[in-house]
Parts: sequence; C-alpha cells; structure tokens
Amino acid sequence: MAVFRLWRKIRRTGRVAEPPGPRPGGLSCPKAAGLGGSVQLRHVDAGSCNGCEIEIGSAFGPVHDAERYGARLVASPRHADALLVTGPVTHNMAVPLRHTFEAVSEPRIVVAVGDCAIGTGEFAGGYGVHGAVGDVVAVDVQVAGCPPEPEAIVAALRGLTGR
Repeated sequence: MAVFRLWRKIRRTGRVAEPPGPRPGGLSCPKAAGLGGSVQLRHVDAGSCNGCEIEIGSAFGPVHDAERYGARLVASPRHADALLVTGPVTHNMAVPLRHTFEAVSEPRIVVAVGDCAIGTGEFAGGYGVHGAVGDVVAVDVQVAGCPPEPEAIVAALRGLTGR
C-alpha cells in the first residue's frame, strides 16, 4: 500500500530539478571552438602546495560535478585536449611540462589554476622556482585565487566547453 502512495505522490509532483545555472557568455578561449562541447583535461602539478589540487578534486566531486558540463580528467596527455596546470613551475618541472604540452593534441589549451600558476604567488623569488606557467608554455585561460574556489574552476571549464 505504501508503494502506491509513493507512486501517486511522484506522479502528482512531477519532475523536479535544479534550475539551470547561468550560461557562460561565450567561449573564454577561441581555441576551444572546435572541441564540440567536451574537453579532456590532463592535470599537471608543476610544484604547488596542493591547495589547488584539493579544489580541483572538489570541482570534479559530486557537489560541483564538472563532468556534467563536458569536462573530464584523463590519465595521459595523449588523450587530452587541454592541460590543467597548478603551482609555480619549479626548475625540475620546466622540461617535463614542455614535454607534456607537446604531447597534447592540437589545439593545445593550457588552463593555469591558482595565483601561483599565474604569477608564482607565495613562491615568488624562491630558489627552486623557474617561473609562472606562462613563462614555460602559453596560457590560454587563467583561474585566479589562492586557492581558487571550485565554482571558479567549473566556470572556467564551462567557458571551454560552452555548456
């Protein structure tokens, strides 16, 4: 009997969903026009404190769920459309970052996540710091913050996918 009451309630209520969020005004990166609404991302930690990694994990977690907008993390740069780079580039990571960038298929898109990736942040002038991500590879999209909020990361990825 309880099953029928529940079924009637479901039929009366109908489909309930969250209202859609604001759509991005357009692509924040002209290179992303050919991606077809989805982007495969390879994450590269170039020497960060792991604060941005925690926020990226939250952006792809069940609450913010960046995958519903067509962004997906992949394990190999050969499967990726874009790089998601965090932290200032250390001397030991400059060459591996260039090699990873070259392994990504065309068009190569680089997203710098966090103040350290954009301009070395707290690590400016450090003995092991080579420079910002933009000093090693060309950056197309920047997500500011120390660490950036998951909403900002998802908004940047939505700008890439156009969803």
